[in-house]
Amino acid sequence: MSELANRTCQPCREDSPPVPKAERPALLNQLPGWAVESADGMDRLTARFRFPDFAAALAFANQVGELAEAADHHPRIVLEWGAVEVYWWTHSIGGLHENDFIMAARTSTAYGEE
Repeated sequence: MSELANRTCQPCREDSPPVPKAERPALLNQLPGWAVESADGMDRLTARFRFPDFAAALAFANQVGELAEAADHHPRIVLEWGAVEVYWWTHSIGGLHENDFIMAARTSTAYGEE
């Protein structure tokens, strides 16, 4: 498991600071396959994971859901045959918090990428 995945998510409030844009490249370097995209005026982390069939994709989506519940931080998960897209961002601050990078790392670890 990566160092980033081992960090602890911190409680996040509306006044919690987002990750500064200058710090994002160093964090993204620890997250192969992840990118920052902007949608609805908010930046979010996104990655697509491929699977041999729907059952494997569904099992992974459920695993990500279990990680999210354990951390009390929930992503957008798009499930389809052979693929799962995962989006992490922090709704309460309208952008990216360190928790999003931590959870992206945990998602990659669950997929078997480190």
